[in-house]
Amino acid sequence: MLSQGNLGAVPVSGFLPHYFVVSSVKHMATTQTAREIPGRVLFSEGNGDLPRLEINTAWSNAEVYLHGAHITHFQGKSGPPVLFLSQLSRFNEGTPIRGGIPVIFPWFGSREGEAAHGFARIQAWELREVAQSPSGSVCLRLTLPESPSAALFPKFSATYSITIGQTLAAELTVVNLSEDQDFTYEDCLHTYFTVGDIGATSITGLKGVDYLDKTENFARKTERSEHIKITQETDRIYLDTKSTVEIHDSKLQRRIRIEKSGSLSTVVWNPWVAKAQQMPDFGGDEYLKMVCVESGNVADNRLTLPAGKSASLKIEISALPL
Repeated sequence: MLSQGNLGAVPVSGFLPHYFVVSSVKHMATTQTAREIPGRVLFSEGNGDLPRLEINTAWSNAEVYLHGAHITHFQGKSGPPVLFLSQLSRFNEGTPIRGGIPVIFPWFGSREGEAAHGFARIQAWELREVAQSPSGSVCLRLTLPESPSAALFPKFSATYSITIGQTLAAELTVVNLSEDQDFTYEDCLHTYFTVGDIGATSITGLKGVDYLDKTENFARKTERSEHIKITQETDRIYLDTKSTVEIHDSKLQRRIRIEKSGSLSTVVWNPWVAKAQQMPDFGGDEYLKMVCVESGNVADNRLTLPAGKSASLKIEISALPL
């Protein structure tokens, strides 16, 4: 993985020296040809003319937008996409992308007068580094720029490292740069997964875990099922769990494994019929082909970083035969 110790663009041990700094979206657009790794990383204008990186490895391909540092696509060379992206997703500055992996920070859920799920997913991140490992994986490193919204919190830095290869790994590292203030925040990698049929899908790894049920006014419950089935609107925050979770998909004959570290919460979400029809950036029947399994630290598991301290949230996603 990329080093988290230095936020500048420096060579990373173990990687070939394909690295660079991009100080702005405009600068990236004017110099993109020189920044590419032939056969591996291509810069392009994505949907809505937003800057996009297209990554190709021996095992997989992926797409990452600077807008929100948003991974919108990951797919093995064989098999369907691992990540779900709504056909109605909007690609506009200041608007979140619907699907893929939104970066939720520094709060989760709604906040009066502010953007839902924080400002990180609606800002253009700065691309700091691209590297290719000797094994052929491609690694990206992005940082969240300063902004009026960020200035309302104690001084901090947020770095996001993405590794595309046989698996997809993503790591968000937050550093409290304040000299004397604690920094309390929530973070979550709000991952949307493609499934063949939600009725033929189950989720494992959460039996015995307490959760908050948002559909019942955040009632606290305990998960009793080994295989969780989605049969209605589902919006649950599972608390105090470090467990690996798997999505078992009998329609596509695969299981998606979500391994995580630095995360005490797992969120499971599917809007079901009524809510899907109310969402302008989500197809009315797309709930049948997706489920969100999100890793983070939210609600009772929100984090408080003392001055000078850091915390990292990491997930690694793999698609395996069922």
